Amino acid sequence: METSCKMCGINFSLHEEGFIYLEGKQSMDILEAIPSRMENDKGIFIAYHSSADLSDKLGRLSLVPEADTFESTLLKKLEDPIITYPLREVASRVGNHETVKIIQSTEFIGFFQPIVLLRDKSLFAYESLLRDPLGRISPGQLFKVAQETGMQSLLDQKARETAIKGRVGKINNGIKSFINFLPSTIYNPDYCLRHTFHIVERYGINPEDLVFEVVETEKIDDIDHLKKIFRTYQNQGMAVALDDFGAGYSTLDVLVQLQPDYVKIDRSNIMFCDSDTGKQEFLKNVVHVARELNIRTLAEGVERVEELQFCKDIGIDLAQGYLIGRPEAEPGFN
Repeated sequence: METSCKMCGINFSLHEEGFIYLEGKQSMDILEAIPSRMENDKGIFIAYHSSADLSDKLGRLSLVPEADTFESTLLKKLEDPIITYPLREVASRVGNHETVKIIQSTEFIGFFQPIVLLRDKSLFAYESLLRDPLGRISPGQLFKVAQETGMQSLLDQKARETAIKGRVGKINNGIKSFINFLPSTIYNPDYCLRHTFHIVERYGINPEDLVFEVVETEKIDDIDHLKKIFRTYQNQGMAVALDDFGAGYSTLDVLVQLQPDYVKIDRSNIMFCDSDTGKQEFLKNVVHVARELNIRTLAEGVERVEELQFCKDIGIDLAQGYLIGRPEAEPGFN
């Protein structure tokens, strides 16, 4: 766990002059062509003298076939403490330095999108969505760069904290918050989620008002690991949701295996569901299985009255989408 957990506390600084450190003595022809290199019993140190020089040398190192196996870091002085990361992530942090600074130093804000009960269209919850308060970067680009730079654990942790703190004074008790999380950033649930649970306790939030939903664009590779994360949340009195259901990896078998408290059905299966018989059959199957497992269903991305009515008619419990309300800086569902 040590290697994984070090990613959560990244403090990345870019100096105008310093050293690229490569762990271990690599026998690479390209190093012979890079000046100002030194070796000791720890590894190889390559001096750089400007930001352009640093980018050039990292670029040349990244082209080496073995580059994916290299551990590296940047040092201001040779005697600085050494904590290494994959070379390509170090190079990406340099290339995306302004965004890296945003991830490290920004106190993000949350936007709120309403979720309603379909039976009477009353407010049930808000989904909390991360935003840069200065509007410098979109959420999608923010998380994309975080993944490329190995900073997704830090950003995901900050997103959870922002969402929890964002309830205070804005959302009444009894109205739930749906909060996204990336399971790939949680290596050991009991340890990695400790910070999140401390925030919940510090701000006096009722755990029953929190729903943590999986957001993962890649395939779920480890069902057992995700089960452990779900159970860790649930043992703290919080609920869990499977997001984007029906898109890509999600199948009814996954639903049976994970048994979340909520399943959010992806927009791709909601769009024009009132006239698409294939989508209608899929949605009815999801509703049937979810009822058998005592899982509440939520239709995502509802934008048409006809979609809303069909979802209500077949027994979907909840809905979310632009027809109901767009994400806003202040929760104000009417």
